[in-house]
Amino acid sequence: MPAVLRRPPGPAPRFLIGNLPLFNSDPLAIYTRWAREFGDIFYYRAAWMDVYFLNHPSLIEAVLVSQSQHFAKDKVIQNSRWFLGEGLLTSEGSGWLRQRRLSQPAFHRERMAAYGRTMAAYAEEMLATWQDADLRDIHPEMIQLTMRIVAKVLFSVEVKADTERVAGALNILMRHTSGGRMILPPVLRHVPVPAMMRVKRAVHELDEIVNRIIRQRRASGEDTGDLLSMLMAARDEDGSGMTDRQLRDEILTFLLAGHETTAVSLSWTWYLLSQHPDVEQKLHQELRQVLDGRTPQLEDLPRLPYADKVVKESMRLYPPAWSLARTVTKEIDLAGYCLPVGANVVMSPWILHRDPRFFEQPEQFNPERWTAETAQRLPRFAYFPFGGGPRLCIGASFAIMEAHLLLATIAQRFQLRLLPGHPVDALPSITLRPRHGMRMSLSKSVTKN
Repeated sequence: MPAVLRRPPGPAPRFLIGNLPLFNSDPLAIYTRWAREFGDIFYYRAAWMDVYFLNHPSLIEAVLVSQSQHFAKDKVIQNSRWFLGEGLLTSEGSGWLRQRRLSQPAFHRERMAAYGRTMAAYAEEMLATWQDADLRDIHPEMIQLTMRIVAKVLFSVEVKADTERVAGALNILMRHTSGGRMILPPVLRHVPVPAMMRVKRAVHELDEIVNRIIRQRRASGEDTGDLLSMLMAARDEDGSGMTDRQLRDEILTFLLAGHETTAVSLSWTWYLLSQHPDVEQKLHQELRQVLDGRTPQLEDLPRLPYADKVVKESMRLYPPAWSLARTVTKEIDLAGYCLPVGANVVMSPWILHRDPRFFEQPEQFNPERWTAETAQRLPRFAYFPFGGGPRLCIGASFAIMEAHLLLATIAQRFQLRLLPGHPVDALPSITLRPRHGMRMSLSKSVTKN
């Protein structure tokens, strides 16, 4: 049978609606079951949309790298433009390339040492408010910490007074993007239902804070050499600079994406360490030997390989970006199947990171699996927490360094233990947040020799 007439295997569709895994209470379990049942590529129809799910590193590499020119951002990202705007995350084509080139210098290696000092200093400031035997929800603590860091290092502003407002608005947006809400027709956002009214108020809250940052910088005229200064100094061929709306879109994108990945990753890391005291003990031993109680800096990170493995293993089991998706822009043959223009392609780090073909005992938290031999043996896209190809997350190195530094700083001071009976469940929205937060008890660590 010709490839154009064939579709991959997949779940039987329901009448009219097809299959809607994102509307299910546990879409991760459904996708995992389908991947194990139907193999490297499967098809399902979600209402009016054709969806092809890829479950093999070679197919993912084709979409993200070798044939990336035939794919664009998916409908979820397209439907988020009304609140995120046309920033680096949502833009396409020459506009995206220009924004990427403008932003890239802010993430060069020579800037990272200064960023690292800010990260450690802000972590120490947070720790000064923690007390032995405190009970805290660690997820919002990590959100507020990483939000302050990204605002300071990229925009030279202190947002400590606004972190609760921003975090509250972000919570509303993340819940709005969970389930299948983001694939619904855009016209529905104009329906004055309470949920959508809350979302619009959240966007208004964020706009107020971001526009204030822009007004203050324009009024001062100061060039601090940060990302905001780079964006404001940029000129088109006709000599015109970015409008306030364009600046708003970029700042909001970096403010939200720049803190979310690390906050989510660390929240899951503290949970995993609390469930694996043997791993935590090895981490503390390394911190004692290398740091002996002092605050870590960027140059210490190569001497903390076990901490790096803990972060990497946490991102394997709980990748903050649990799925990536693209829309087909040119008919393409993939694995012997013809993918039509307009079809959606979904790839999930959550699924592949737990695939026994690539990871022995994949459900086990085992940082020691990350050896040099593992790196050589593992297919390129068996592990891809930050995507890949031309649209690899611009802040990937920043996020890894931040997670590594904050883990080392905080773990030296405190042990964190999940409160007995606290529910632990992943909420698959744009990122993989803990659905119920992460309520933990604190106890002072002893990491000095």
